[in-house]
Amino acid sequence: MNDGGATGPADGASSRPTGQGRIVLAATPIGNLADASPRLIELLRSADLVAAEDTRRTLHLANALGLRIPGRLISYHEHNESSRIAELLEAVAAGSTLLVVSDAGMPAVSDPGFRLVEAAVEAGLEVTAVPGPSAVLTALALSGLPTDRFTFEGFLPRKPGERAALLADLAGEQRTMVFFEAPHRVTPMLTALAEAFGGSRRAAVARELTKLHEEVARGTLDELIAWAEPGVRGELAVVVGGAVASEEADDVDHVAAVQAMMETGVRLKDAVAAVAERDRIPKRQLYADVVAARSRPAS
Repeated sequence: MNDGGATGPADGASSRPTGQGRIVLAATPIGNLADASPRLIELLRSADLVAAEDTRRTLHLANALGLRIPGRLISYHEHNESSRIAELLEAVAAGSTLLVVSDAGMPAVSDPGFRLVEAAVEAGLEVTAVPGPSAVLTALALSGLPTDRFTFEGFLPRKPGERAALLADLAGEQRTMVFFEAPHRVTPMLTALAEAFGGSRRAAVARELTKLHEEVARGTLDELIAWAEPGVRGELAVVVGGAVASEEADDVDHVAAVQAMMETGVRLKDAVAAVAERDRIPKRQLYADVVAARSRPAS
């Protein structure tokens, strides 16, 4: 994307029918309050309506930034999102500027906002955004994993069966994957990832991004399970490397590589672990392939 050259109105406004307002989705800090943009601050001061995921968190943010919110502050979260839409669209159609904020990051990305945008587009109302902090992009950039192609998967299902089914569908995904997870569920989540993708798959866990105790743990899924078992605190994003492309995998005889190592005296388990780590393939599947190959009669 070319970010240079073009300029426009300082407040992001565009031509719209006289008397019609607009919806502004604004990113809020994910940790460090200094990341609040000047445009976010100006909109908190000037918007007619502020729809907040948690009004207390938004008031705390405003107080920390040394400003007051003169506009009407209303709650807008997953439990009342659908019932609020008609009221909010009516206000925008009448000329109000509606600022939508979540607790952290960009609204409508794993947070309330999508349904409002969908309805506003259908109604022909203007929707714009004030970009800013993003846990998804920050974790991806710090992960040390490929960033040219990625997919955001949000939170995994809590039910084991649903989670396993989703991960089975993602096992062949070649793009880097970004997930969110709660700290008390991260060890079971990493274990489920290892079972689906193989413990040698490269990954990273980013916690407390932009905060004082920011940490990014990088390694294989097996290594990260061991890291997480003593307990993890803080907001988390989990980044997982994609599967090796099939055309690349076909160029390498992984079973033969294991067998070659075993001929030099390396144990089966260690040889499998080494080849799986080197070639970024599931260790359990490689082990099964080697055992199957050894059981076949010689031709």
